[in-house]
Amino acid sequence: MSKVLNGMSCAAINFRASYGEASGPVNRLATLSAMDYDAALRWLLSLPDFERTGDFAERPDVAPVRALLAELGDPHLGRRTVHVAGSKGKGSTVAMIEAVLRAAGVSTGAYISPHLHRYTERIRIAAAPIAPEGFAAAMTPVRGAMEHVGPRFPGRQLLAFDALTAAAFVAFRDAGVNAQVVEVGLGGLLDSTNVFDATDVVVLTPISLEHTAILGSTIGAIAAQKAAIITPGADVVAAPQRESAIDVFRAQAAERGAALIEVAAACQLSRTAATADGQEFKLKTPHATYVASLPLIGRHQLDNAATAVVACERFAARAGIELTAQQVRAGLGAVSWPGRMEVLSRKPLLIVDGAHNGDSAKRMVAALREHFGLAHATFVFGTLAGKDIDGMAAAIAEAADHVYVTAWPGARAADPREAAAPFRAHDAPVTVLGSLAQALEAATADAGGRGALVAFGSIAFVAVVREYHLGIESDMIRLASAHPPESDSGPS
Repeated sequence: MSKVLNGMSCAAINFRASYGEASGPVNRLATLSAMDYDAALRWLLSLPDFERTGDFAERPDVAPVRALLAELGDPHLGRRTVHVAGSKGKGSTVAMIEAVLRAAGVSTGAYISPHLHRYTERIRIAAAPIAPEGFAAAMTPVRGAMEHVGPRFPGRQLLAFDALTAAAFVAFRDAGVNAQVVEVGLGGLLDSTNVFDATDVVVLTPISLEHTAILGSTIGAIAAQKAAIITPGADVVAAPQRESAIDVFRAQAAERGAALIEVAAACQLSRTAATADGQEFKLKTPHATYVASLPLIGRHQLDNAATAVVACERFAARAGIELTAQQVRAGLGAVSWPGRMEVLSRKPLLIVDGAHNGDSAKRMVAALREHFGLAHATFVFGTLAGKDIDGMAAAIAEAADHVYVTAWPGARAADPREAAAPFRAHDAPVTVLGSLAQALEAATADAGGRGALVAFGSIAFVAVVREYHLGIESDMIRLASAHPPESDSGPS
């Protein structure tokens, strides 16, 4: 088993042992003092981080990230790559692709964001979060490389997400995985993951308005940012899209000589059952017909599943491996994706969902009706400042018996008094409370023994609810005493 999975307890990382006596960047990093997990986190938290602060450092290109990877010996190369961008469903689709490829016998690594509770969740090998020791072992040379590369780009900053991305590639290289499934963090064109000259499969999940100050104010503009990850000759799999987005994808794929597969046109998909535990479906692609079950809730997850299956078909064709219906069924049946229409308890029924915009909130309400038979529920809401709260309020207003808007730990958490106003404007009964504990207690009492309680909003808010309800100790909770309050943003 690789040193990443076993962890490293030695005082130094010796790259020569792993990669020979090459001269250049690898040797320069060969004798760095190894950080432990807490030290790696403290260093990571010292870096500029748009996820925790909301401040995005404008960058004209990804040249510093490419230089960082070159300093590390280009760890992003040397294995097959599936690159996933989009506004909604990226993480779920990555999880499904990884699960199906693993069921087909492929050695996999997956890079996702954000995490719920611990940074190790972002770097997954064979579906398991990397061990803390492995995370530190990968981050140690990244720190050294960043210190060396940074001065070459005066006036520009390497970010925490750059470090995490580089560490993921180092971990995948050290683990010897055959394929990496990589989720874009923000946008695509200037994202830290957009460092490939060639990829096998590019996946584009549904596009909606998001981060408009950074990505653009129209669906077409945002789609262009996402489509920038298309590499020449890649297979491009587009989930069902608005016409203004698919037009952009068609043009970009044609310009780069990439084959575009549009799931909506190429596949026939029908749901055959929906329960509180998941759903069953039949999918006909241009290559095969599948009957499968998915332990994720919501009709939109079936679109994600169809997109993932087509991506895996294209991957298999390129890799020269067989992908069977049994492997697809086994992979999808084993998918786990917490925090998205997740049932935390049955009595009382407590569901959490990271529905962070109007479209997602509409899908959440539909899923409550279709999977749980719920026309109404009691909601607990928390989100980040600057989000489209009006869109979310409009989506759930008719289904809301009551909405408890709460304060919650997080530097970017929206003021609950301001967040409550859109719900009132849409005639939903609203109460503002000063703590999550108060909100959950009041909402549980309000829902009663037969009602349902749904906590939704930012995925960071969902993470805090999970921590409170399940007794999970997050990285931020554990390190809180070692950091000033302004650095403690809760799970990012």
